[in-house]
Amino acid sequence: MNAATPLDIIIADSLSPLRHGFFGRAGGASSGVFAGLNCGPGSSDQLEAVRINRAKVAKAMSVTPDALIGLHQVHSADVVTVTTPSDQPAHADALVTATPGLALTILTADCQPVLFADAGTGVIGAAHAGWKGALAGVLEGTIDAMIGLGARRERIHAVIGPSISQRNYEVGPELLDAFLSEDDEAGRHFAQGEGDRLLFDLPGFGLRRLRAAGIASAEWTHHCTYADPARFFSYRRATHAREADYGRMIAAIRL
Repeated sequence: MNAATPLDIIIADSLSPLRHGFFGRAGGASSGVFAGLNCGPGSSDQLEAVRINRAKVAKAMSVTPDALIGLHQVHSADVVTVTTPSDQPAHADALVTATPGLALTILTADCQPVLFADAGTGVIGAAHAGWKGALAGVLEGTIDAMIGLGARRERIHAVIGPSISQRNYEVGPELLDAFLSEDDEAGRHFAQGEGDRLLFDLPGFGLRRLRAAGIASAEWTHHCTYADPARFFSYRRATHAREADYGRMIAAIRL
């Protein structure tokens, strides 16, 4: 994998004609455990490699690098509305805009990257939805913020990108308890694993929450980050391999 490799960009018909993509790890300038398109400035990768990678994403999105608008993600339900680029990313986990020319971005490495669009009214959103944020309501918060900008709930499309799948997401019983204390129906997303271990369906949970929030057009791309090391970065896979760090993939959408 090297910089000459083409970028791997997963797109969804439901978000077209808006320019968007869930970027895999192919085609970047990073090496070692970050080999490929690591777009995480918070990683221990070389900053110049990350800068080159992000510039490649900006070019693919037809924006300047400073128009890639991201966040300091904190596993919250906080959503920010963006109107101009900023050098200081907000501490939040979702962002929305009705401003053309800005590319909303999310970084992930197992958590759900979720892109939203109401192309008819010109409002978009992007959310980082790990289990904490999803349970706290980051998806619903993104929808509400889009509606605040003029989007119509029945016209919003939402797509969950590459995320860790249920078969590879082993958790303890305490996570089930945490979910059931907030969501009576959450038990359907847990399957029995070995011993007291459970297997959690993060994308399935995200889809149910999106549909319960009135988003009829909600889908998952069905790509598992953990299961495909050649294509995706994975925090959990890196942890199991005792690697010192891991790359971050980027998802982006723009008007």
